[in-house]
Amino acid sequence: MRRRVFDLLASGIGALLVVVLTVAGGLLLWGNNFASNSVHDQLAKQQIFFPPKGSPALTPEIAPYLSKYAGQQVLTGPQAEAYADHFIAVHLSEMPYGGVYSKISAAAIADPKNTQLADLKTTSFQGTTLRGLLLEAYAFGTFATIALWAAIASFIGAFLMAILTGLGLWHARRTSPQAEILPGKTAEPSTAS
Repeated sequence: MRRRVFDLLASGIGALLVVVLTVAGGLLLWGNNFASNSVHDQLAKQQIFFPPKGSPALTPEIAPYLSKYAGQQVLTGPQAEAYADHFIAVHLSEMPYGGVYSKISAAAIADPKNTQLADLKTTSFQGTTLRGLLLEAYAFGTFATIALWAAIASFIGAFLMAILTGLGLWHARRTSPQAEILPGKTAEPSTAS
């Protein structure tokens, strides 16, 4: 195969990869923006705030995780995860039955006249549901972060591929039209006896 033809084919494939990586990066940025904005907007509507600095709610068990967010509104995935796992989960674990909804519900079903268990069941259900929703926001926030890093990697790949494509075209222009990639060996005449 002629070297110039090979360089042009490789450069054409490289140019196609530049387009694909650029489009992929754009779509990943769109995904990051969509997920980040959705998480922010949905959390903002809930108007959940971390306890303010110095609050008795920031117990020694909770404070190391929530002090950096003290007084702030929960608006991001990492904030939602911190609130769910280090505020709600701690308070649920301090409830009877460890705050586990299925255990409380089973006890309430076994004793249907016990209003304290019915109230505990409602509280556990609400806390567990809110915790689950916040962790879902955290998951989507994590997807947004992954999409952002993938977009950056895609754009870097497109940039590097564009450089390589340019070098391939430059090399094709400098290569002799008769140059071969793997010059064949000339076959020596056989001397069969």
